Amino acid sequence: MAESPQEGRKAIFRVPLITLLAVVFLAVCMIPAAFADVPGLWVMYVIPIGLFVYVVRTRTVASTRGLSVRTVFGHREMPWSSLKGLSISGKAKVRAVLEDGSEVPLPSVRTRHLPVISLVSDGRMKDPSGLTDDLDAETEPAAEEKAENGKG
Repeated sequence: MAESPQEGRKAIFRVPLITLLAVVFLAVCMIPAAFADVPGLWVMYVIPIGLFVYVVRTRTVASTRGLSVRTVFGHREMPWSSLKGLSISGKAKVRAVLEDGSEVPLPSVRTRHLPVISLVSDGRMKDPSGLTDDLDAETEPAAEEKAENGKG
C-alpha cells in the first residue's frame, strides 16, 4: 500500500538512535562475564537485545490523520477525531485522552513537543504554551482572503 506524497505534516518522536551505541557498548562489556566458565551466563544478552528492540521500535508519530503509537509489543492508530485531548503527568510525560476517558501513553513525547503536535494536527490539539498562537494569527487572514477571492 503506497502512501500519497501529499500526506501533509508529520512529526516522529523516538528515542535517539545514538542510544544504540550505548547498547552495543553494554553488549561488548558483557563478553567476559557472559562467556566465563559458568554455563548459561550468555543469557545475559537478553538485556542488550531487549534494549536494542526498544530503541528501534518505540515511537510516536503525529500526522495530519492522527497519532500513531508503536511500542515493543503493539501498535495503535488514533485519529484526531477520537481524541478528547492530551494529559500531562508530573514528569512531563504526555498521554492521549480518548473520547471514552481512557488514556494512552505517548512514548518519547514530552511537554516541549506540544507546539509541534499542535502544528501537525492543524489546530485540532491546542498548544497550551501559546508558542503557535502567532502562526495561527498569520494563517487566519490568508484563509479569509482565499475565501473572499473564491466568492467574487
